[in-house]
Amino acid sequence: MGLLLLLLMMLVSLPVSGNLRIKCPLSLEHQDGTKPWSYYKPGDHLISIVITATEISPTILLFNKAPNSQSDSLPYDKSRIVLFIFNIQVINKTPQLLHNLTLGYNIHDNYLNTHGTSDALLDTLSVGEANVPNYSCGRKDNLLTLVDGAERDISIQMSTLVGPYKVSQISLEIASEALSEKNQFPFFHRMLPKQGFQYPGIVQLLLHFRWTLIGLFASETEKGENFMKTFTPLLVRNEICVVISQQFSTTTPTESFREAMSKWRQVNVFVHFAEYDPIWDRILPFHLTLEGLPGPTEGKVWIMTGLGIYEIKKHRLLKYIHSIWNYYYVFSKERPKDEAFEPYFFLNLQFEDQSFECSLSKHVFSVKGQRKCTQKSPLGTQKKGSKFQVTNDEHYYSFIKTLAHALNVAYLSHSRRKRKKGGESLGTPRLQPWQFHPFLEKNEFCNLSYFKLYMDQNGDVAADLGIMSLLVLLKEDPIRLKLGTFERQRLIFYQGAMPELKLRNKSLPESKCVENCHPGFVKQAREGEPVCCYNCIPCPEGTISTQEDMEKCTKCPDNKYPNEDRVQCILKSITFLSYEEYLGIILVSFALLFFLITGFILIIFIKYQETPIVKANNRDLSYILLISLLLCFLSPFLFIGQPRKATCLLRQTIFSIVFSVAISSLLAKTITVVLAFLATKPGNQVKRWLGKSLANSIILSCSVVQIVICSVWLGVSHPFPDSDFHSQFGVIILKCNEGSVVMFYITLSYMGFLAAICFTVAFLARNLPGTFNEAKLITFSMLVFCSVWVSFVPTYLSTKGKYMVAVQIFSILASSAGLLGCIFISKCYIIILRPDLNTKEQLTTRRNV
Repeated sequence: MGLLLLLLMMLVSLPVSGNLRIKCPLSLEHQDGTKPWSYYKPGDHLISIVITATEISPTILLFNKAPNSQSDSLPYDKSRIVLFIFNIQVINKTPQLLHNLTLGYNIHDNYLNTHGTSDALLDTLSVGEANVPNYSCGRKDNLLTLVDGAERDISIQMSTLVGPYKVSQISLEIASEALSEKNQFPFFHRMLPKQGFQYPGIVQLLLHFRWTLIGLFASETEKGENFMKTFTPLLVRNEICVVISQQFSTTTPTESFREAMSKWRQVNVFVHFAEYDPIWDRILPFHLTLEGLPGPTEGKVWIMTGLGIYEIKKHRLLKYIHSIWNYYYVFSKERPKDEAFEPYFFLNLQFEDQSFECSLSKHVFSVKGQRKCTQKSPLGTQKKGSKFQVTNDEHYYSFIKTLAHALNVAYLSHSRRKRKKGGESLGTPRLQPWQFHPFLEKNEFCNLSYFKLYMDQNGDVAADLGIMSLLVLLKEDPIRLKLGTFERQRLIFYQGAMPELKLRNKSLPESKCVENCHPGFVKQAREGEPVCCYNCIPCPEGTISTQEDMEKCTKCPDNKYPNEDRVQCILKSITFLSYEEYLGIILVSFALLFFLITGFILIIFIKYQETPIVKANNRDLSYILLISLLLCFLSPFLFIGQPRKATCLLRQTIFSIVFSVAISSLLAKTITVVLAFLATKPGNQVKRWLGKSLANSIILSCSVVQIVICSVWLGVSHPFPDSDFHSQFGVIILKCNEGSVVMFYITLSYMGFLAAICFTVAFLARNLPGTFNEAKLITFSMLVFCSVWVSFVPTYLSTKGKYMVAVQIFSILASSAGLLGCIFISKCYIIILRPDLNTKEQLTTRRNV
């Protein structure tokens, strides 16, 4: 049966192999040089590693030959391969890391191309001696994980090929952001941040120095184009203008770059995305372009997107460059003593011969003829100074240590589950790759790495970075300055960094379209120009700006106002008509004076109440009028002082009712005079209407109407204390809000209506004969009263704040004083100074004259 299956496999496989050779006519002759295709060592678990040992070279590879067959034309560096081997060897010899387990490896070089990667993955997925996936015959490796350490962005290709096998893929390089999609690449794990994670740090750097007008350089490749598409929107969102955007290659003409530089001479900062090309290949076209431009063009700052530290010597091509800035990984800690080992190891000339057993693969199913080297003895160490020494890489050691920790945790968890189910603890089967995958999710590498790695808010790996500047000097090599760090997405600059630049007379250039808008001004965009080019205009009234280049001004709170420069909000002063200020003192003095005068007149009238002149002018109505005038002169005290709830409720209502009583009493006096004259005519029946009841009815009915109006006012929308923040600049006016302005003017209109009736009746009765006729005095008093209140309305509406209150108080005092003077001064003169005229005979005599 077994023989039959073997024959079937041979029949199936041979045509396949033949088809492969027909489709890919490669020359597979083996060149037995010093560059083996892969290194191998068995172990309890195998780590398959795809790295780049071939160095970057402008040499063009032939398409019809396998990459390894052209290895003599490529620079080659074994150090990266040996770093993995050496660190795995150290971990295997550390008992506290791996318990009764060993790690094996299968290390491949991808030769900087996708074909080499596919070749390596084919060998990884073929567990037997032949490179036939899914076919197991002979040796079986316990594959643990696949490590991507290649310098080219081939991680997506690797994930696509190994994803169906549920093999965890661990990237030791900065891989594409597309691999963050867990639904598509569930077995992909990062040991370093994703591509472009340093871009926010570059943006913060530009914003920190206010470099808002910049240029972008990129290689003319797919990655360079992706950089432009990714980085440009990030700059735009932060209001940084990209006015020069250029992709370069060895054949790219520089005319467009020259035109852009001629137009935007203000650009002094350039962000440069370079893949693997030497930095001089980018500096050369830059230098040639600036060399042909008129005027000063020195002092350009280059910001590199690549992570690492550049080594540059003085050169004439650096003439126009101020400095070259870049980010680099910073170390978080030193290696603990218990994990210490020789920091240097060497590679001797017979490296493969002494440590590895190498042989050609001649299996019938293989599609290549390459050498595979199996480790037979441990690598040696030697003191520093050996010809082929290589510094140990902490990054690789931390990575292998992370795998060891995760493997231990996986086996412990597997054993516990088995004991809970009642299984035996001995003879635990080896973990499968998909069983190991969940234990890499926590990414313990962030804790064990010697880089400052951490997980960001999205669960992705991020790193703290250092900021380095290569300062270009005229006659010396560029000097290296550490400027600061980018920690937890926050830019931190060293205090001594900027003084160091000034000390060397290398102050940073500006790179912006216009000068900054100072506080108190706001930006106004220029039509047809980038957003970084704008005009500066003063903030509108009532607003401020406290920082430079503000997009819009900030409105001050209601209780504050802008200062003269419009950079600060100042607390407004509170104002109201108070007793302490001169205006309040004057009004109070007049109110008290008129009150005393009115009281004095009332005393005189009471004392001389039996005299003919007091009796002849309706003594009771005079008393009512004088008392109402007393209250009128006291009502201004409700208007002066800080408005309170009680004073706001009472001031207008008391004023309106008291004045209505005063005007009603005058109206009653006038009507009484007219009826008294008519009663003297023979046969007239109006005599029966004369008496106190008529006068009291007139006063009561007219006052009740005003009381009803005020009651409706208080019930519907009563006055209340209020603050006016906007009528006067820099002042908060404390006032009484009238509530319903309509009701306020209705009360005034009603008083005006009563005054108009009183004036009309008195004017018609002014020519009635007799000394007892008060119609003339009432006519003149109503003329004064109406004149004051007619002028009150426009004056009241045209004033603001406490002066509105002062106008109303003045109108109250003026109109009340007019009534008092016109009605009572002449009578008091007769009573006090001319008592000889205050007799019935004199009054009668004068009447008959």
